[in-house]
Amino acid sequence: MARDFYPFVEKDGEKDAAQEDATACEVHHPARIAVYDDASAAPRVVVIEPCDVRDYLEQITAAVNRLSHEQGGTIPFMVIREIVENFIHAYFQAPTITILDGGDTIRFSDQGPGIKEKSLAMEYGTSSATEEMKHYIRGVGSGLPYVQQYMTDKGGSLEIEDNIAGGTVVTISTRPREEARAVSGAGEEREDATVPEVAWQQPWAQQPWPGTYPQQAPYQQGYPQQPWAQPTAAPGAWPQAAPAAQPWQQPWPQGAPTPQQPWAQPQPWPGPAEPQATPAPAVPAVTIDERGHQALAFLAEHGAGGPTELVRAFGSSAATWSRALSSLTAQGLVVKVGQKYQLTAIGRTFA
Repeated sequence: MARDFYPFVEKDGEKDAAQEDATACEVHHPARIAVYDDASAAPRVVVIEPCDVRDYLEQITAAVNRLSHEQGGTIPFMVIREIVENFIHAYFQAPTITILDGGDTIRFSDQGPGIKEKSLAMEYGTSSATEEMKHYIRGVGSGLPYVQQYMTDKGGSLEIEDNIAGGTVVTISTRPREEARAVSGAGEEREDATVPEVAWQQPWAQQPWPGTYPQQAPYQQGYPQQPWAQPTAAPGAWPQAAPAAQPWQQPWPQGAPTPQQPWAQPQPWPGPAEPQATPAPAVPAVTIDERGHQALAFLAEHGAGGPTELVRAFGSSAATWSRALSSLTAQGLVVKVGQKYQLTAIGRTFA
């Protein structure tokens, strides 16, 4: 391997000692690289198996550089290498690299001891590298400060956070910090905790189905259509039957002859002459929030799209846009065709 790839300091007389000390930095965990070709789909995963420390770091750096540039990313090889080398400080405990945003946002995480003084880690000259680590890396506290300066000069960002169960997460992006957090979902903790919109939360879902008779008390069941069946006494009393209708009590139309056999003519029952018409179903209201209007406008302009395109156009996270598109789909405003969404005829009236 070329010596200038890992520019460490090593004297000839210390070569044997370096080999003995190298056992403290052995690799026992594979590195996993997750490539998100589409934010709405599961990632591709590339695994780098454990091997010699120098080969291990070289393989990870080369793979991340190749995969991110295949996605269209522009983060240079030297910047990626500086972050990958920091896995040695975590003793290579579960190194994971996530490639997002078309290769322009990369997250490096581990489950090592973590970084307590994150502000000091960004200052030149501060380092936690041990003597055995310095046989593989510079160990002079230049890596993170260099990367931060480079990304800032290019309009991007670098951010250091704690991992969930211990360890560190370093995010580098060609985007500013807030946009990078939105792309990776780091800025959506409060929003993701909200209850998703479902059918029974819609105002029109509270209305009874057209034609359904309201629920009656037990003693009224079986008599919903009879006006006299409404309770007029204490609950439990049997409904009173209507008095028998007399033929002479029926008002005949003015000028019409009186039938000779009134019992042969059908007598109208007391009450409405015509049954009540079933009301037409109410048109459900449509609820569209700000993100919904943005998604509709984007689909109207571009014809089709998905969470990835909406993230690039408006920011926020893919999970947020997936929820917005699901809400629009439930209301019949958009329809999913393959991996993309398109406006329906109703959706075009709101776009």
